[in-house]
Amino acid sequence: MKAEGVREVEIQEIQIGQEYEKVGIPFQKIGFWIFLAGEIVILGGIVASVILFRLSYPHWFEESVHTNATIAFINTLVLLTGSLTAVLSHQSAFSYNWGKAQLFLGLTALCGLVFVGLKFVEYSREIHHGFVPSRNVFWMSYYTTTGLHGLHVLAGTLIIFGVMLYIKKKKVPEAVENAALYWHFVDIVWLYIFPLFYLT
Repeated sequence: MKAEGVREVEIQEIQIGQEYEKVGIPFQKIGFWIFLAGEIVILGGIVASVILFRLSYPHWFEESVHTNATIAFINTLVLLTGSLTAVLSHQSAFSYNWGKAQLFLGLTALCGLVFVGLKFVEYSREIHHGFVPSRNVFWMSYYTTTGLHGLHVLAGTLIIFGVMLYIKKKKVPEAVENAALYWHFVDIVWLYIFPLFYLT
């Protein structure tokens, strides 16, 4: 009886595997897209809240002139550069040029570190001038939104470092693809955040 039960389970697993083969989507990719959907809900909800605050808070534009648009613009270029190198790493991985894939992943991770470093510089300048989260709705929204985004950039950077180590042992192009997708996600979110706080 046990042997028959084991055999039935094996047949079911084979059938499930065949169904996924028909779909042509690896498990890792499906799992990653589910994870990314959750991230979109979290950050999307926060960005939507900020848009409502911006529309309803009368002193928003008076406060936004105190944010450092120059550093924010440089950080925008840094993230876009990281997206370019992420695309190049993806192309290299699927061409099985693992040396180039490692190089471009490293450059993307470097962009992440530069972004986070510049964010610390920006925050320290603003706090020094008395622009702290408890000041008003604008600064509370600013630190919450940009801080959470900064944590996502840092997480993306750590993911990329992890993928760099992973593909040294196992040559899996999909791992590079997922890391690049996450980077594009944080990049796109920033393109919504930037005008909300830095453009008057």
